[in-house]
Amino acid sequence: MISPANFYLVGAAKAGTTSLYRYLDQHPQIYMSRVKEPNFMADEIRFENFDEPTQRIARPNREKLRQYLDGPCAEKFSGGPVENWRDYIKLFACVNGQTVIGEASPCYLWSPTAPANIARLAPKAKILMVLRNPVDRAFAQYAHMLSFAPASVPFREHMDAALASTSTRIGELYPFLEFGLYSGQVKRYLDQFPRRQISIHFYEDYLRAPAAMLRQIFEFLEVDSDFVPERTQRYMEAKIPRFRAAGRWLKKLGLWQLTRTITPPGLRRMAFRKRESLALEPADHASLIAYYRDDIKELTTLLNRDLSHWLTANPSHG
Repeated sequence: MISPANFYLVGAAKAGTTSLYRYLDQHPQIYMSRVKEPNFMADEIRFENFDEPTQRIARPNREKLRQYLDGPCAEKFSGGPVENWRDYIKLFACVNGQTVIGEASPCYLWSPTAPANIARLAPKAKILMVLRNPVDRAFAQYAHMLSFAPASVPFREHMDAALASTSTRIGELYPFLEFGLYSGQVKRYLDQFPRRQISIHFYEDYLRAPAAMLRQIFEFLEVDSDFVPERTQRYMEAKIPRFRAAGRWLKKLGLWQLTRTITPPGLRRMAFRKRESLALEPADHASLIAYYRDDIKELTTLLNRDLSHWLTANPSHG
């Protein structure tokens, strides 16, 4: 078997991959999988490996995905996992002259199995990764969780629960912290692919100069680097309830997503606040730095890049 894809955006999770997927998909020479995050190459991302709460959440989407895959796959569909080869290759059936054929599954960076699977099925594939300060990454994932979790818990409580958990079933607690342990994850790809096939970027560079980073990515993919995608729309922006008690009540009744959808824009601004309005407590920030410190140092050596700013005491909210 040979993968129809020759390009993989592998993560990291909560490092702008949704926006990057959309921008890449606009390029006339690039075809991105109809399903964002098919997760096919990560053997760990399978329904039976989810914990029970995650299975309950995923089950309706799994049924919708099955219906989608049994159809013409003409429109985009968000979320996998796509679990068999026949379904996976169908995601690329509409390629029409594009030279770069890709997919984006942020879990591939964390996944122990994805690098070898990609190397086996697409040995000449180009690999793109965007790394984010792991402290900020963890807090961004927590903020995203608040927008759909059935109950809100303080960040410290969630972090302590993740640290104490020994479960390896995929859910809210695992691999919540492990997603940010980049050094071993990056090394797995460096062990499987020639360095020229891997392009590593940093989320803070994207925030500072998005157009420049997109140009670098297009150059890496050997497509027209002068192309400028439309970037005014923001994707996957976490919306946090202003009134947590009301939010918990709506979630328990199963009305949370419906409320977010039908609430008029003016009232929505009153009912929800942006992720930036959340603040990471200094003590929690220090705890996360302690957790990631050794791994950040290993990544610094591996990539020969100064990452000392990831170890500073002042939280970043980018």
